[in-house]
Amino acid sequence: MKILIVEDDPSLMEVMAAALKKDGHTVEGAADFSSASQKMELYAYDCILLDIMLPGGSGLDLLSKIKDMDKRVNVIIISAKDSIDDKVSGLELGADDYLAKPFHLAELSARIRSVARRSRMDGDFSLKAGNVTLEPETGRVFVDGRQVELLKKEFSILEYFMHRPGHLVDKAVLAEAIWGDHIDQTDDFQFLYAQMKNLRKKLQESGADIEIKAVYGFGYKLLA
Repeated sequence: MKILIVEDDPSLMEVMAAALKKDGHTVEGAADFSSASQKMELYAYDCILLDIMLPGGSGLDLLSKIKDMDKRVNVIIISAKDSIDDKVSGLELGADDYLAKPFHLAELSARIRSVARRSRMDGDFSLKAGNVTLEPETGRVFVDGRQVELLKKEFSILEYFMHRPGHLVDKAVLAEAIWGDHIDQTDDFQFLYAQMKNLRKKLQESGADIEIKAVYGFGYKLLA
């Protein structure tokens, strides 16, 4: 799963991120209202861990924004404000769960798995483009019903484009979305080119009728 941690305590964010990465998740962080809002607009996440008290604004306002954008994402509120009013407000605004600080990391992992299971029961969260089906929760990709083996980064790249069919994506934005914060500070995108080359080859060899087309001087676009 791709998880966004919205938390202004750097030590807590570091501990949470390390634990979730160990569980196999892709993790990004935002320490204030503005950066969290920007990341939610630009990128797609499977789960957002959302603190209420943030520099620059309220996590509840971010929650309202998530729902206004109609993004399919699980939200778990994580806050030291263990008041019934905050809990009720968050759940009424569409949060999937509420976890009060302090908490055990094992409980955090269990809550994430729980909301993911409920999401799968509520509907089909697979992504479809042409004859390609991608299952975010299982990490599997199928072409005409036949599974295609992709590496983790190849899967993440394909998932990113299947959320944005027909959109022209800058290579720096793509690199930051897949490899994380600060990757845009490099001018060398050879790591991206190599992963993209392998992904495009696997799609072609499997008979996929979609194509991630290179747009010279800018980036890529998914054509279906």
